[in-house]
Amino acid sequence: MSSSFSDIARRRISTRAFLDTPVSEAEIRDILDTARWAASGGNLQPWTVHVVTGQARQRIIDTVRMRLEVDPFGDENDFGAYPKSLWEPFRTRRHALGEQMYETMGIDRDNKPARLNHLLKNFEFFGAPVGLFFSLDARMNPNQWGHLGMFIMCVMLAAEEKGLATCAQEAWMTRWKTVGAAIGLSPEERIWCGMALGHADPDAAVNTLRSERDAVDSFTTFLEH
Repeated sequence: MSSSFSDIARRRISTRAFLDTPVSEAEIRDILDTARWAASGGNLQPWTVHVVTGQARQRIIDTVRMRLEVDPFGDENDFGAYPKSLWEPFRTRRHALGEQMYETMGIDRDNKPARLNHLLKNFEFFGAPVGLFFSLDARMNPNQWGHLGMFIMCVMLAAEEKGLATCAQEAWMTRWKTVGAAIGLSPEERIWCGMALGHADPDAAVNTLRSERDAVDSFTTFLEH
């Protein structure tokens, strides 16, 4: 398998079904050691990472599951993952991805229980043996959120280079306070997202999904004068 940057970036997807094959702490450390060189304005390096495996991972899953049972529609997030009313072309892009994903899995539009069940798998890391939570000091500005995003992207690409799969999961934002308490997050820290890390299940239909991307000319303007 080619390891050029272009190939790694192009083959990365959001993996939503994992094998239970373990990932060693040494592998995780190596991924983070690469990602720490991500661009960071003023070299603030605003990111914090909590890695959960084994019993700690299961404790997080069980804790959030109990919260979901008590309050299934609760949202601990004080700002949405998306604007409340998406406009075009963003609304269509998001809707199309969801429909493509469920179609790939053979789940009909009217099968609400099956769709919900798949959504809830977010809170099990889609079966991945490793979960990561990315956070930063809540007093940081939007610029530092951007720096954290660049770091997260580096984590995903470094994992891909190793033959591992990832899925960045904003779903955890809806339970970030519950997770924060469970992992001992300081009061100043705010979780942005979680991430599933592991070996992709090659037989899972959902892992064949490759989202469509616009051509360069649709989002780029070249100015020469």
